[in-house]
Amino acid sequence: MHPTVFHLRLKDFELQAERRLDASLRTRPIAIISSHHQNSTVVSVSKEAKDEGLCRGMKVSLARKMSHGAQFLPYNPSLYGRLNQYVYATVQRFTPIVEPAGYGKFYMDMTGMERIYKSHKQAGSNISKLVQDQVGLNPILGISQNKLVSRISTSVVPDTIYRIMAGNEAQFLSPLDTPVIPIVHEPSIWKLIKFLILNQVRQIQSLVNSAANARRLFGRYALPLFREVHGQDLSVVRPPAMKDHIVEQVVLAEDTNDTSILWSEVKRLSDQVAFKLRQRSQIAKKVRVEIHYTDGFKYETHGQYLNNNDATILTESWQLFEKANIRRNRIRSILLDLSGFAQVANQMELFEKDTEQDRISFAMDILRKKYNNTNMESPQ
Repeated sequence: MHPTVFHLRLKDFELQAERRLDASLRTRPIAIISSHHQNSTVVSVSKEAKDEGLCRGMKVSLARKMSHGAQFLPYNPSLYGRLNQYVYATVQRFTPIVEPAGYGKFYMDMTGMERIYKSHKQAGSNISKLVQDQVGLNPILGISQNKLVSRISTSVVPDTIYRIMAGNEAQFLSPLDTPVIPIVHEPSIWKLIKFLILNQVRQIQSLVNSAANARRLFGRYALPLFREVHGQDLSVVRPPAMKDHIVEQVVLAEDTNDTSILWSEVKRLSDQVAFKLRQRSQIAKKVRVEIHYTDGFKYETHGQYLNNNDATILTESWQLFEKANIRRNRIRSILLDLSGFAQVANQMELFEKDTEQDRISFAMDILRKKYNNTNMESPQ
C-alpha cells in the first residue's frame, strides 16, 4: 500500500477571510497591507486590485498613488488565526493525522482511507464540500504519495482536486518552472541554476541523473536536489505538539521603534512566560525571539532560560531581542516561543536560600492566581 498525503490549500487565505467577514468586499479591489505606515508593504492583493496595477511586495505609499479605488486592509493575524483553527478542526474529521503548514495550508495523512471512501478523489470532494459549507472558504486539494508533490500541485494546478499517481512524480514535475522546487532557493544553488539557465525542472533532472556531475556542481546539495526534482520526499505528516511549547506574542497598537515602548512589551511577554514556567516547575532550554517589521520582514534569534524568575528571564529576553533587532524599521509584533523544557527540582532546604527576586516572583504569582491575571507586571 502506497502512502497517501493530501495537501489542502486555501489560496489567498487572508483575502478569503476578509471577504468571509464582510460580504461587501467580495467584488471590490482589496489590498492587505502590513500596516498603515507609508513604508509598509502590500502582503496580498485581490484580482480586482491586480487589474489596477497593484502587486504583492509593493510599497503602500506607491500603491495608494496608483489606485484610489482599492481598499487597504491592515493584516489581521487574530482573524486569520481563529479561522485557520476552525479549518483545522474541520479537516480533522477525516483523519487524526493533520499537520498545519501556515495559514490556510494543511497536510493530511489519508493512507488506508480508501477502505472508507470509494476513491481518494471522493474523499477529497467530501473534504472540499465540508470546508465550503462549514467555513465558507474555497479549498483546492493535491493528492500524491508524499508532502512535497502534493504541496507543489496545489501551487501550480488550478483544479479543485488533482491527483498524481504513484510513480508519476518526476513526470509531473518535469515541465514546471524551477522555483517550485524548495531546495532551489538555497542561495548557492539558485546562483548556479541562474548561471546555467536551468529554467525548467526537466533540465535539472537530466543534469543530476549523473551522480558525478551532481556532486561536482552542487556538492552537499546534490542528493537532496536529486530527490526533490524527482518528487521524492521521506518526511511524514506530523500533528502539531503545541503542548510542548509556550508561545506568547504581542501585536503593537502602532508600529514603532521607540525603545521604551519595546522594552515595556518585552517585559510584559517575559513576565507571562516566566509565570507559566513556574507553574510547570520548568526551565526552557530552547527560546526563540521573533520580530516582525512593518515592511513584512522578520528576524529571529535563539537562546535559553536556565532560571524561571522574572528578572533572569527579562534580562535574557531583552538580550535576545536586541540581537534579533538588526534593522532600523519600525516593529509590528514580537513573539516568544519556548520549548525543550526541563524540570526544576524544588528541594526543601533547612535554611531559606531564595533570593529577593525569587520571593518577589513568588509573591506576584500569588496575586496572578488570585486575580486570574497573567498580564500583571512584576516590579522592576
